[in-house]
Amino acid sequence: MDPELTALGVPEAVQAFFDVPELMFNYGGHFEHFGTGFHRVPTTPNLWLAGKELAREVIITSTAMEAIAYLSVNLHRYSDLDTLSFIALGNLPHYGQLQWIKSHYPKRKFTLVFGKDLLGRLADIRVAAGLKNQAVRLLRTDLQIQIMCNDEVYRFDPEVLSLSAFEKASGLRTGFRTSKPKEFDTYLEQLKYHANQ
Repeated sequence: MDPELTALGVPEAVQAFFDVPELMFNYGGHFEHFGTGFHRVPTTPNLWLAGKELAREVIITSTAMEAIAYLSVNLHRYSDLDTLSFIALGNLPHYGQLQWIKSHYPKRKFTLVFGKDLLGRLADIRVAAGLKNQAVRLLRTDLQIQIMCNDEVYRFDPEVLSLSAFEKASGLRTGFRTSKPKEFDTYLEQLKYHANQ
């Protein structure tokens, strides 16, 4: 067991599932590195993968540490961890990543685990649309977010923007679930907060 993960309150079952000898995660030659007081996340066209390739549910996050935090907080929801696969995209979802996921994980249940902040909600939209072969362009002004999709422009107040709001406005139905912690922007923030209490 990793002492830093144990200090964060990551259960033994989660540590065994991810089998991380050190808190450095390989995204095909680019690395995410986590330690006391720092977290470096790559911007890369590559992916970090964990779990079973033939899993029924694919959980997509921005970082490997967020994947670990998500499963730590939600372990009670999953009786069989062999049904799960995790994918981390890094700082910015790339079109090539989404095409790879779509081709390697057809007909899977997807759960998107990005932050509760505006960037996380925009990542939900970009990833969900990309996995449904819909290219979106995101623009921000001082007052609104504009999302261009299928030659249409949809405008949203940043405070109420979500994947659900975008789906309702655009008519795009992804069937993807999003998961956000109630009181924190990310599950990793939640773990760190409770570890320091």
